[in-house]
Amino acid sequence: MMQKHLVFIINPKSGVERQKEIKQGIDAHLDKQRFSYEIVHTEFAKHGTKLAREAARNGAYAVVAVGGDGSVNDIAQGLTGTDTILAIIPKGSGNGMARTIGIPLQVADAIRTINNDKIVNVDLGYANDRLFISNAGVAFDALISKKFAKSERRGLMVYSWLVTKHMWLYKSWDWEITIDGKPIREKAFMINVANGQQFGYNFKIAPMASYTDGLLDLIIVRRFPKILGGVIALRAMNGSIAASPYVQHFRGKEITISHPSLRLMQTDGDAHACESSIKFTVQPGALRVIVP
Repeated sequence: MMQKHLVFIINPKSGVERQKEIKQGIDAHLDKQRFSYEIVHTEFAKHGTKLAREAARNGAYAVVAVGGDGSVNDIAQGLTGTDTILAIIPKGSGNGMARTIGIPLQVADAIRTINNDKIVNVDLGYANDRLFISNAGVAFDALISKKFAKSERRGLMVYSWLVTKHMWLYKSWDWEITIDGKPIREKAFMINVANGQQFGYNFKIAPMASYTDGLLDLIIVRRFPKILGGVIALRAMNGSIAASPYVQHFRGKEITISHPSLRLMQTDGDAHACESSIKFTVQPGALRVIVP
């Protein structure tokens, strides 16, 4: 039987111990009769996209993203339009996509998932021309993404502290939104366009979202009394955020969000400069992914 070739892409910033853990996990748990493999390392920002594209060009069966949503996003960009499959070993801080589709957080279990070789075609979202897998947003979550990226420490505690600190200072804007041609005006604290269900850490901003429905979910968190911030966060953790009186939910294939002062957005947790209007679209079934 001919082996299927896997290319594992690892960010060396993850540390020597983590790289050792991945190598030991592969050696102990990957089905070597069915799969051959190589490990490559990223050396600079967005290098994962280039490495994934090269792997696809060289006929790799799958590229394994070892990292969080940012790493998965980079590698997915390199795989779009190819026949090469995406697999994930979740090693980021939030791991939103992996948690949404049920990929285990333990290395050994994630590798066993690859062995099972079950493939699903998932949708991809685009914010203008910028790809996102899990979600993209403007307003408060874009600010937090920017602050979190600058933080030297990672993890849920740091994320929670940033949210709590900036929530009290943040002012809602009046936004112009269009969903499949239908206009909405709303004073919003946060607007998120979701392809997947969560930011990570099981913080489910769109618990009703599906990677395979060909639609984007729009979550608008309207201006709310700041004292209720903890209640809204709790709803996100238990999957009931859409039931909040301060949250609106819509679905569509094409969403435009505009504000004259808009300059910052986030895609899969990475903050970017942007123009005053962003068009969000979905590409159904555009990426093949190994799932449990």
